[in-house]
Amino acid sequence: MQVVKQRRDAALRALTERIPYAGYLAISFDRRGDELTGVLPYDDKLIGNPMLPALHGGVTAAFLELTAVVTLSWTGLWEEVESGALSLDDLERGQLPRVPKTIDFTIDYLRSGLPRDAYARAIVTRSGRRYASVRAEAWQDNRTRPIAQAHAHFLMPLREA
Repeated sequence: MQVVKQRRDAALRALTERIPYAGYLAISFDRRGDELTGVLPYDDKLIGNPMLPALHGGVTAAFLELTAVVTLSWTGLWEEVESGALSLDDLERGQLPRVPKTIDFTIDYLRSGLPRDAYARAIVTRSGRRYASVRAEAWQDNRTRPIAQAHAHFLMPLREA
């Protein structure tokens, strides 16, 4: 069981490291089984309006889009990680499928993001061979009071045979 956990953690870390902006924003993912929660730790550089102060809308949008992309990719990798078809050596060599490409992304800003940590979860509402739809939601202190929600459509990468 420990080997499976290591493969899961390595796959998630490899997915996140493939997106440089996630590193710049210090976004990480908390994994509980097959469910991911994105974590955006507060930093002064994330403030867009210092008079309020409020998180920059672009940071909020990027956080939701990254959460959607990683969740969608993770959903696709889950079976390979669980079955052992994707080994730790494969992950260390960076042998992961390509990241889905964003077709469109719509965000609703519901309230100002305050100067504190933010969290996000995404749900894959449809996933086919070529196209996927994802819904994401971000919150801070109270999950029932989201600061933003998004709907996104992605072009799925071709699977190599």
